[in-house]
Amino acid sequence: MVSAKTEIAVDTFLVGLGVSPGIAIGEAHLLSRARMAALERTIEPSDVDAEVAAFEEAVEQSRRQLEEVRRKVTEKHPDEHAYIIDTHLMMLDDQMLHDETLHGIRELLLNAEGALKRAIDRFREVFASIEDDYLRERMSDIDSVGERLLRNLMGESRQDLSALERKAIVVAHDLSPAETMQIDQNKVLGFVTDVGGRTSHTAIVARSLGIPAVVGLENVTALVPGGTPMIIDGSAGTVILNPSETTFREYLQKRQRYEYFEKELLSYRSLPAETPDGFRLVLRANVELPAELEQVRESGGEGIGLYRSEFLFLSRPVPPDEEEQYRAYRNLVDAVAPHEVTIRTLDAGGDKFVEEINLSDEANPALGLRGIRFSLAETGMLKTQLRAILRASACGPVRVMFPMISGVAEVRRCKALLEECKEALRAEREPFDEDIRIGIMIETPAAALIADRLAAEVDFFSVGTNDLVQYCLAVDRGNEHVAYLYEPLHPAVLRALRMISRAGRDAGIPVAMCGEMASEPIYLPILLGLGFTELSMNAPCISRVKRIVRQVRRQEAEELLTCAMEQLTAEEVARYLEREMARRFPGLYGSATI
Repeated sequence: MVSAKTEIAVDTFLVGLGVSPGIAIGEAHLLSRARMAALERTIEPSDVDAEVAAFEEAVEQSRRQLEEVRRKVTEKHPDEHAYIIDTHLMMLDDQMLHDETLHGIRELLLNAEGALKRAIDRFREVFASIEDDYLRERMSDIDSVGERLLRNLMGESRQDLSALERKAIVVAHDLSPAETMQIDQNKVLGFVTDVGGRTSHTAIVARSLGIPAVVGLENVTALVPGGTPMIIDGSAGTVILNPSETTFREYLQKRQRYEYFEKELLSYRSLPAETPDGFRLVLRANVELPAELEQVRESGGEGIGLYRSEFLFLSRPVPPDEEEQYRAYRNLVDAVAPHEVTIRTLDAGGDKFVEEINLSDEANPALGLRGIRFSLAETGMLKTQLRAILRASACGPVRVMFPMISGVAEVRRCKALLEECKEALRAEREPFDEDIRIGIMIETPAAALIADRLAAEVDFFSVGTNDLVQYCLAVDRGNEHVAYLYEPLHPAVLRALRMISRAGRDAGIPVAMCGEMASEPIYLPILLGLGFTELSMNAPCISRVKRIVRQVRRQEAEELLTCAMEQLTAEEVARYLEREMARRFPGLYGSATI
């Protein structure tokens, strides 16, 4: 390996977000990916028409570029990622984007670049205020579309990844999904970026292509000259610059182990998630985007345990109508048949999603009009969604799930609205599943405390641990000052989970988990011991979890749970579990997490 062009200490470690697993070893290929600096200036009234025309030409040029990308991508992978380009094309035509930009030009007398920048910033404000991590990541698509428009407005071109002459690790400020889709896997060993998140479209594409990637490194482009020898570990989220001979050999071995482990996982895909002593778990997938459906099939997932319907409602002037929603839900049903699809009704405040609904700013939106509270305040929108879900249920097994429930009254109101929709569909002779199963998200302390009462009202529970932990511990995990207190193994959280699982078991209904805890190997003995019957997670995690389930006896998990419940702090619980799992199953957890 060659030395770096500038002085970089041997074995310089950087830590970011590992968004696509695997290990890449090679030299850096630095791309100029700094964001465009749009200069805002005032214009004369006589310049307005020219600025409007420049903006409209940039839109058309961007559309031609994206359609060309779509054509090239679908030639290689028919329709696998076309939906992402379609999303960007829809954003180009977004009425709010056009209206805001044209208002800036015509009314505020701003140049096209400045007016467009203001419109993009407005979009960013909307997405930044969204609570859900997965939905907030769609902001990266706004950035990508906005960056393309600005570059076309300003006559700037971007360095093409096809210009790579030899294999390398790409180092960039950011990569758009369109650029990632066009990566030549024979040339690009992996990539690292200054910005990005786990659930961005760029990360999703990288995972589907099997390209190791680490994002969110903040200043990697400033640190790494082209030609720098480097290693990236997309599983751990680490980057090593100028690795020593010892580190180089260590990661060669790690890469070999990872590749062997990935091949081994293939043998688990078609096997049931069953413990050696016969306890059967159902492993399903959390899904938001159409591209994830292929991963559900490939991972051996038994259907969809959580479909986040919010994506259908994002950033549009009016909510999707019944027919649009029906087509989306039916596509899910067809894609995972004969397995079941669980559709969560809209889980957000309307001010973050559709323009025609204006809610006043809330001082504390996490405790405000969100989830089922918003839906019960906007029953017309909820009933449209329920009708679409019911119609999709005629095509295959579907469950409907209501989010952020805190009491029996809310459940009964939801059931009454569902019954109204059934009556209307019967009168219209529209087919649907008369026995469609109804479930609720358990994600508030109130729901946990009255889980026994709620269990009598529904057909299944699904625990959303992301919010349950946050609300139980009064911790905003997005607040850097208190995020360290966000502890899924906190004794209070474990007691709440035990209360929920017991209530479900006593009522004879399935108890699922669809939060992040479901996919973490260290938590699995706890969940097995508690008696959860279904786990839902991001599709790539399913085979790994299945491998562990098939090697941990339920009886052992119950013994571990009993001792874990006796610990006094989250740290003590974690240390106990790590020690016991290492003792009882040497190598199992290390190989699962690499």
